[in-house]
Amino acid sequence: MKKYLPILLAIFLLSSFREKELTWVAIGDSITYLNDHLDETGNRVSKGYLTRLNEILPNLKYINQGHNGWTSGGIAGNIDSLGLIKADVYSVFLGTNDWWQGRPVGKLDDYQHDNGNTTVYGSFRIIISKIRQLNPEAKIVLITPMQRNDFVYIADAKNNAFGSYQKKNGQTLEEFANAVLTIGRYEQIPVVDLYHHPLLTLRNMVKFKHLKNPKNGKYVNYKYPAFVNIPFNPENNEYPYPPAAVNLTYDGLHPSDKGNAIIASALADVFRQLGLSPHYGL
Repeated sequence: MKKYLPILLAIFLLSSFREKELTWVAIGDSITYLNDHLDETGNRVSKGYLTRLNEILPNLKYINQGHNGWTSGGIAGNIDSLGLIKADVYSVFLGTNDWWQGRPVGKLDDYQHDNGNTTVYGSFRIIISKIRQLNPEAKIVLITPMQRNDFVYIADAKNNAFGSYQKKNGQTLEEFANAVLTIGRYEQIPVVDLYHHPLLTLRNMVKFKHLKNPKNGKYVNYKYPAFVNIPFNPENNEYPYPPAAVNLTYDGLHPSDKGNAIIASALADVFRQLGLSPHYGL
């Protein structure tokens, strides 16, 4: 029996230091959803930010609650039917669709007084209240929307949108990012600020946009901001983001592998600070 003691001791020590598996529910829009639907990126993405974060922090088991095209209002309005479960940590990554759909960002008062699902502040109050109902002890991490350039859907170029370099419905995307930051400060919830991330700038979203020169009809690879005033016609123009144009996004909006790696790294730093994985990734 004595000769087996070193082996038993080694097994015991390994078990003691093994990281406890934690459940992470990632609430979001298409950026989160696409992690498990890579075919919808035209296979331009090999791994989303959830998978990449799981590789950095292997003790985290993620549940993807990303909903394609949804706003924070859509999440809040369906909060009781989404099938959210009790988890150890929740991330909330919303806002870009709220901006594009022209939802009012509202004021902190909407959050503080639970004024309903009519503004982004009110929607976040509903979402965070539901999380705390599910698990009062859970860690919560908020993620601001990232800047976005001209979006052209890879499967249907008629689905397109201008970038956050201009206002939509009189509001800037930065106002939505700042709302998330304000809620984080008010609730003392950590925020991963992707909007103001030094790498995730408008210039870095794509390398160029492949468009016809309005004067001679010849295709030119225009860099930002030169392409902002060049028209794109989905009926008779080539897809403006060929593989060579991919940089931090593959379509002007959704993160590429490179962009997802930046998101995962930033999120992992906050998860470590919360003590969710003190041994892995250090």
